Amino acid sequence: MGRGKIEIKRIENSSNRQVTYSKRRNGIIKKAKEITVLCDAKVSLIIFGNSGKMHEYCSPSTTIADMLDGYQKTSGRRLWDAKHENLSNEIDRIKKENDSMQVKLRHLKGEDINSLNHKELMVMEEALQNGLSSISAKQSEILRMVRKNDQILEEEHKQLQYALHQKEMAAMGGNMRVIQEEVYHQRDRDYEYQMPFALRVQPMQPNLHERM
Repeated sequence: MGRGKIEIKRIENSSNRQVTYSKRRNGIIKKAKEITVLCDAKVSLIIFGNSGKMHEYCSPSTTIADMLDGYQKTSGRRLWDAKHENLSNEIDRIKKENDSMQVKLRHLKGEDINSLNHKELMVMEEALQNGLSSISAKQSEILRMVRKNDQILEEEHKQLQYALHQKEMAAMGGNMRVIQEEVYHQRDRDYEYQMPFALRVQPMQPNLHERM
């Protein structure tokens, strides 16, 4: 017995709906692959499930971007406006410029230069010489700055040493004054201590001597 006719409407049960989606999605992709091989057709297929997950298939002989361009040209419908088209052109231009710079960088490193002619090699040599001159000038400038900074630091070091020496001399002078004052005071104390003995040897009252 053949299969019964299935009514095409939304499947309410979420589990059954997911199973049916998975089976039919795989079936559509299989049919797209078959028609690509059997009929040498270019097929592009994009499927989004209700969860937002994307599945796609594109014939090996083409790309989805080429298919969209072909669709736009054939149908006359614009899939994107001029702003996006200009942005795409700018991206392509930047990519080409980047590729060109990468090639020039390899040439400056001495890589892949066999394809260059004599004139291109001369231009590259001149560019390298100019670069070396700029580097040498920058190195000389940095060396002068380093030497100048060394001189400044050395002068500051000398000034600090001189200031420290002055402070040490001032401190030593203060100590000497203190020592001298102590010596003077000590002499005064010794003199005062010896005064009574001098008075005994030479009495200031002669009458006392006569009485004795």
